[in-house]
Amino acid sequence: MSSRPEKPTILDTKVVAKSRLFQIEQVHLKFSNQAERYYERMAGNNRGAVMVVPVLNDQLLLAREYAAGTHNYELGFPKGLVDPGETPEQAANRELQEEIGFKASKLTLLKELSLAPGYFSSKMQIFLAQGLTESWLEGDEPEPIGVEPWPLQEWQALLEQEDFSESRSVSALFLAQKHLNLK
Repeated sequence: MSSRPEKPTILDTKVVAKSRLFQIEQVHLKFSNQAERYYERMAGNNRGAVMVVPVLNDQLLLAREYAAGTHNYELGFPKGLVDPGETPEQAANRELQEEIGFKASKLTLLKELSLAPGYFSSKMQIFLAQGLTESWLEGDEPEPIGVEPWPLQEWQALLEQEDFSESRSVSALFLAQKHLNLK
């Protein structure tokens, strides 16, 4: 293994744009070789986020939800922000209940992922949810989210679905496959 390089020095940071959800910062950096560069990065609310891979009776439970970024209905796993005062596990169980109507008696952290570390500081914790029982909570979605079961043993066929394209959901599927020892 190689050693990690020395981090650049931050000379200055300023907000260049701001929205309801994000702000864009310009960061003036000085690298160890004395080269200076300006980078832009998106800063969120730093609350953290979760995604949950629910397994019920040898089936994955997926959510079909409108995605404004692609202007399509996308198939993926339940996800959302961690609310103030919540642990990631509590957020995972809340999102399950709000989006697909189940809660888990067992949540296993599979991995924490960086979303786009080149320009975004947010991270998402991926959980496997087992021991599911029906339980609905009111969410903030403008319309009901469709719930679609998928046979666990056919997890590879899910990758062929055109509307299952979100990189976080694909990553979560592979993490769950590895944890569950699926072939």
